[in-house]
Amino acid sequence: MQEWRRRDRVHSRLFRKMYMEIDLVEPPPLTRGLHHVALAVNKMEACVQFYTDILGMRVEWQPDADNVYLTSGGDNLALHRVAEPFTASQPQRLDHIGFILQRPGDVDVWHDYLIVNDVPVLKPPKTHRDGARSFYCKDPDGNVVQMIYHPPLAKDSGESRGSRDEKK
Repeated sequence: MQEWRRRDRVHSRLFRKMYMEIDLVEPPPLTRGLHHVALAVNKMEACVQFYTDILGMRVEWQPDADNVYLTSGGDNLALHRVAEPFTASQPQRLDHIGFILQRPGDVDVWHDYLIVNDVPVLKPPKTHRDGARSFYCKDPDGNVVQMIYHPPLAKDSGESRGSRDEKK
């Protein structure tokens, strides 16, 4: 047996033994939610334009030309330019990212707005069994984006975050 495999097995057994001896009385506190999503992008400028001009996010920080951090106020979307370009035909490991909307009718307004702005829409608006309403589109690099009204989250998301002019 290779030496590194033997060491791995010994370390694994020791870790399990130590872990099993620890008396876990209470689980740790819940997380406060998702902080950010980081996307690897080919088309940095087009993606920044999509998320700022079309979806209304604002640039929170841009340390250099290959990294941009965007926000809507309580979230963060990181865009990182890839060193090795990928093609749209390669499988996307990320299924989709979702943006929460305040009211069910906002879903249809966003759908129409994105169509007018030539954003590829993958699925039309649909009301789900749990009362959520959403549709899917693609950003310039082919990442799937869901625009969703979800009742439990919408009630906690506060009122409108203001106009686009306030964000720029």
